[in-house]
Amino acid sequence: MIIHDSYDSMIEFRHLQTFSALVEKGNLSKAARSLNLSQPAVSHQIKALEEHLEVSLFERKSSPLRLTPAGERLYAAACQAERLVSDAERDVARIAQGSAGQLRIAVECHSCFDWLMPSMDVFRERWPDVEMDLVSGFHADPVGLLAENQADLVIVSHATARGNIVFEPLFRYEVVALMAHGHLLASKSRLTARDFARETLITYPIPDDRIDLIRHVLKPAGIDPVRRTSELTVAILQLVASRRGVAALPAWAVQPYLENDYVASRRIRKNGLFARLYGATTRESANAAYMKEFFEIMRRVGFGELRGILPLND
Repeated sequence: MIIHDSYDSMIEFRHLQTFSALVEKGNLSKAARSLNLSQPAVSHQIKALEEHLEVSLFERKSSPLRLTPAGERLYAAACQAERLVSDAERDVARIAQGSAGQLRIAVECHSCFDWLMPSMDVFRERWPDVEMDLVSGFHADPVGLLAENQADLVIVSHATARGNIVFEPLFRYEVVALMAHGHLLASKSRLTARDFARETLITYPIPDDRIDLIRHVLKPAGIDPVRRTSELTVAILQLVASRRGVAALPAWAVQPYLENDYVASRRIRKNGLFARLYGATTRESANAAYMKEFFEIMRRVGFGELRGILPLND
């Protein structure tokens, strides 16, 4: 959508989206994260808007950001434009493909359940006739559920070429080591593979090749610590807090516990251990309008609500 001012000048819809994000998030860094853009890119688009309109959209040197009267008027127009475009896209997709369907979701990353719920809530409001469900349980081959028609979407941490499976990148995040306060490892600024050698490692009950700490750090170093498993993130954290072992989990998944000082965390390796998250589906399902929108919702909600995640542009 383009708003014309004269024959050779115009406001692009993406500029309105960037402007709205900055207003709603309150600062450049949060707006950039929610849009999956760099801060300079956001600044450039806002500057282009102001130069085109020949007005200031924000009160200068105000904290938090405050809109000028011109900014308030443009924000109202931007919100209306975004609603119109979004509704039109959804309606056209429903006309073309039908509004009904099913979306059965399996999750390899078991700490993802809490994060998925807000995305599912947003999706239900926009596609009320698509039946959503979570495929419960631990699966040795979660991607195989797609071929067996037991799931329509699987959230996984590795994208390995396989038949007609499509892997849609979601985001990248850091995996941190977790230990009880007062644990000897808490005295270190970062951990190496050797630091886990004499510890009990608490993980989800999934194969080792799906655990990033083992796959990328411990196995290459020949380290094979004592193991203990639990299906629940909160149970793993309770075991860590009670000195039953150490764990390595996504930083965003345990952030509330770290903020409440429940356990201690340390970086793994000098530059950190980073993992990736993908949405896997079949090529046929990937073309469904509601599947495409759910991917966008997952990314938008993720960058809007999760701390420390990074763009994943494979």
